[in-house]
Amino acid sequence: MNKKVLITGGAGFIGSALVRYALANTDWQVLNLDLLTYAGNLESLRAIERDPRYTFQQVDICDAPAVAQAFREFQPDAVMHLAAESHVDRSIDGPADFIQTNITGTYVLLQAAKDYWLTLSSPAKEQFRFHHISTDEVFGSLGAEGLFTESTPYDPRSPYSASKAASDHLVRAWRETYGLPILITNCSNNYGPYQFPEKLIPLTIRKAVGGERLPVYGKGENVRDWLYVDDHVRALMLVLDQGRIGDTYNIGGSSERKNIDVVRTLCRLLDAQRPSPDSTAHENLIAFVADRPGHDFRYAMDTTKIQRELGWQPLETFDSGLAKTVQWYLDNAEWCARVESGAYRGERLGLSGA
Repeated sequence: MNKKVLITGGAGFIGSALVRYALANTDWQVLNLDLLTYAGNLESLRAIERDPRYTFQQVDICDAPAVAQAFREFQPDAVMHLAAESHVDRSIDGPADFIQTNITGTYVLLQAAKDYWLTLSSPAKEQFRFHHISTDEVFGSLGAEGLFTESTPYDPRSPYSASKAASDHLVRAWRETYGLPILITNCSNNYGPYQFPEKLIPLTIRKAVGGERLPVYGKGENVRDWLYVDDHVRALMLVLDQGRIGDTYNIGGSSERKNIDVVRTLCRLLDAQRPSPDSTAHENLIAFVADRPGHDFRYAMDTTKIQRELGWQPLETFDSGLAKTVQWYLDNAEWCARVESGAYRGERLGLSGA
């Protein structure tokens, strides 16, 4: 029998990559629950929308009756929970949505999963998994050295990261209190095709192609560990299938880069692939702007555990993944235009806390 997996947030960036990858590489049946907010778009799932193993339902994970009904009707063998408000700048401007979706929504989903899990027969109960997908931002900020491990104490600094930290703690509590078989993964910065255009890499590409200034926070010295999205979803599937119940796994690309270096690399790629009309270097468009309030200095992940225990490692280097990403955005300008559709037009977000 095919594994039946309920994926929340499957129309978002990472969620849609997971859905596409799962349907292309496994025999899973997938139910995608997504509210279709600004960051969720069915355009990202056109390639698989007619697959008979795929079902979509527009559902708010905070809607307890609707979520419970989805469990009853679909009868999943596993849950992969990606639905979340995830944009840090938006959490500064409007934290309420992050509290509601990331904390209350996770609670509602855990309750529905627990209630459903308790009705299962012994074999099905033992095989069931609740996989919660989280972020490295829950750990706070690193200095110039060191890496986040699975045992790093939580130290969230933004409304977004605090809400994700809370959701991680809820998931662990449902394991300790009710015995729900859970898994947690914390990932570094994802990039790749189909990412919502307000994130650094797609925003830089879009603005550079349009000849607009390229905003870089502060001096661009903040460091992130970059993870190609398909490498991430391979890791997620591996953890679901082989991870130890109750454990946490860090997933990162081992590709630390300063933000300014990411932007300059993008400029060089665009100089070669989409030169400006007057042949001026795209790097001349870089404009340093006021830093984000509470901007964490550095994130970097220690992925020793998932490599040692599950044999995972990224297949893309930062250079190879970035080249693929740039080419995809250049080839899919219409996708970007349709996705933005008035919900986000490249304006600066996250200044209300300044």
